[in-house]
Amino acid sequence: MRQEKMTVVQQTEIAQQVYELVLTGDLVSEMQTPGQFLHLLVPRNDLLLRRPISIASIDHRAQQCTLLYRVVGEGTKALALLQAKDQIDVLGPNGNGFPLTAANQGDVAYLIGGGIGVPPLYELAKQLHEKGVQVTSILGFRTKEDSFYVDAFKQWGKVYVATEDGSLGQAGHVGQYMETLATPDVVYACGPNAMLKAVDSQYADLANVYLSLEERMACGIGACYGCVCESNNGTLYKVCQDGPVFKGGLIKL
Repeated sequence: MRQEKMTVVQQTEIAQQVYELVLTGDLVSEMQTPGQFLHLLVPRNDLLLRRPISIASIDHRAQQCTLLYRVVGEGTKALALLQAKDQIDVLGPNGNGFPLTAANQGDVAYLIGGGIGVPPLYELAKQLHEKGVQVTSILGFRTKEDSFYVDAFKQWGKVYVATEDGSLGQAGHVGQYMETLATPDVVYACGPNAMLKAVDSQYADLANVYLSLEERMACGIGACYGCVCESNNGTLYKVCQDGPVFKGGLIKL
């Protein structure tokens, strides 16, 4: 993990209030593991706390990384104003990502994402596919207008989509697919706690389940204890440092 001023290559609104931000810089060479995040310093003097944004994809050849985020407050609203050639102060890559070693060639892996929990699964899907793993992505969004990267995921394997209003894919939530599809060899998931709890319950007997928690952060490096979560045995973990990815069955959701 290190700090660098990275340069904006381009920024595009790809769905309703969802932005794709492409950055370039030497820091890209440090990015290897899917599921890690970058801590961005918001380009506004009155907003002191950095914003944690998960890494959606890594391109070492072009020395670029792509971040996807939804505008939900003043910080992300300021990030959405960035344009090509602007610079932004970045700290990272932070946290523990998804373990690729949990899936072997020929294994079936389910990647389950909800809303803005979908982005970190994209680089994971790509790397698992390159490893010879059979990837099935199960993605949930509120509406078709909120959806993104659905076609992009299809290049790495099967894709199932659920939307709350049925405007894209199946009406409902991702849990409906989990109940009908065969049990995989490994599960990776990222999204709201209610979704993660359902994944944890559905695959409680599966040895390899990995959940990426969404949590508000302050320092992003484990110093402030602002993102502490509790395990089922009472142990406290810091999402930014010990996570954001945890083994299934460990964290109290």
